[in-house]
Amino acid sequence: MSKQKINIKNKRASFDYELIERFVAGIVLYGTEIKSIREGKVSLNDSYCAFANNELWVYNMHIAAYRLGTFYNHETLRVRKLLLTKKELRRLQRSVKEDGLTIVPTFLFINDKGYAKLEIALARGKKLYDKRQSLKESDDKREIARAFKR
Repeated sequence: MSKQKINIKNKRASFDYELIERFVAGIVLYGTEIKSIREGKVSLNDSYCAFANNELWVYNMHIAAYRLGTFYNHETLRVRKLLLTKKELRRLQRSVKEDGLTIVPTFLFINDKGYAKLEIALARGKKLYDKRQSLKESDDKREIARAFKR
């Protein structure tokens, strides 16, 4: 069996949000969900995390239906529980109560033991002028890279 790395990024998160602090969380998954993740059929676009009953849940994370799954297949946009320590959960919950802070998934990967992990970030939304600044910086980096290639 070939060990290919699964690295799924939420590129939109770093554009729309200023990422303040990152955490790595486990995810509670069904069998067909982990198989779809290993095939790379995941989208983190428009996904977000929220608290319910002092537990952290991820919403709108799209994991495609497993192609060989029968009637045991999962729902694609199911709400999934995130696993963090109590200390991290309390810290995140206190931070989210502040104005303008939210939790966004930034990166999904499979660790060395074969478990799916989700990197989440405590984030603050960017204003329009901040987004323009981010675009300008990436354009400048691209131009510098082109100049050095010549």
